[in-house]
Amino acid sequence: MIDPSRFLSDLHNLRRFGAHDDGVIRTAYSRPDISARDWLAGQMASAGLNPQFDAMGNLFGLADGPSLLLGSHTDSQPTGGWLDGALGVIAALEVARAAQEVGGPKISVVSFQDEEGRFGVTTGSAVWSGLLPLTEADTLVDHEGVTLAQARAVLGDRVSGDVGPDLFTGFIELHIEQGPTLDNNDEQIGVVTDIVGIRDRVVTLTGQQNHAGTTPMALRRDAFQGLSAFNTRLNERLRNVVVPQSVWTIGHVDLTPNASSIVPGQVRFSIQWRDGDAERLRRMQEVIEATLNEVATETGLEVAMAPLLGLEPVEMDHALRARLEAGAETIAPGRWRRMPSGALHDATNVARLMPVAMLFVPSIGGVSHAFSENTNEVDLVAGLHVLAHAAGVEQ
Repeated sequence: MIDPSRFLSDLHNLRRFGAHDDGVIRTAYSRPDISARDWLAGQMASAGLNPQFDAMGNLFGLADGPSLLLGSHTDSQPTGGWLDGALGVIAALEVARAAQEVGGPKISVVSFQDEEGRFGVTTGSAVWSGLLPLTEADTLVDHEGVTLAQARAVLGDRVSGDVGPDLFTGFIELHIEQGPTLDNNDEQIGVVTDIVGIRDRVVTLTGQQNHAGTTPMALRRDAFQGLSAFNTRLNERLRNVVVPQSVWTIGHVDLTPNASSIVPGQVRFSIQWRDGDAERLRRMQEVIEATLNEVATETGLEVAMAPLLGLEPVEMDHALRARLEAGAETIAPGRWRRMPSGALHDATNVARLMPVAMLFVPSIGGVSHAFSENTNEVDLVAGLHVLAHAAGVEQ
């Protein structure tokens, strides 16, 4: 049966790979990431599963025959928390191990690669689901100029071939909430109703690099001033388009030449927006593009927009969700809720192929994507038991 101590021990063992302060630095295809995957493959084999790497580095622990797929991801943000994704993978491992010990049901496990977006948006599951062709994915470039094709070469002879979706009857992903709702309301479980859609794009504004002391303000084509004006104007322009749940972020900025005595000639930045309504995402895109072009014209800058990446909003499967709700009421009666996910997850891509569902456990203080990310052990174990109930391993 489910062994909470074994589960917590495995979770802390995974935490050793890329450990830094209270969190981890385990970005996709880094040495800590590959070491963690090798360790996880060994744990899968010990649990009676057949570990298989595909060309992207997605790691599957396969049961013998058609099975329910459980899991998440084990890569991290550049400075990340120890539970983000890892919780879902290790909980899946424990449920699969317990199922093997009692003779069923059949449970398989997955750790998707590059969920955190070193090369895009949930890249590993996007390729596996057929949303993104591998040949196209290989041309994606990270912030250091490394292509995905170059990065995944580190897999070497680990790759054993494709793992087809026809092996699985559905997918359930356990994750930390990454927000404050459950923690603020002293609740243990969130059963996800739907996952928001996302759009992500890299924009480059190019002006003229020049001397910071001798170039008059009126004659400057300052790329950073263009970014600043765009950011300020965008907040105002989106006001009548969005709802309180809509979010948008300029999260990565690369200024050239980034020197104190030079007028910046170019700025490259990411802009991302999320919403649960596909039409609203489209309208936000129109406002963003119009504002960029308007600011570029006014400030004498050239604007270049990279291809738009993104995923559509996804509703969870009602039958799988009902199984999670029954488990939540058994394990945490009166202390669970139905809720949307404002964060993006691999389940969005997997939903293209099969029924999917998700559940959350609380994030202390609502903190995630930070070294201080944490969840109380009693809540981690509660999430494990709800997952086991939904998978049919516990009744």
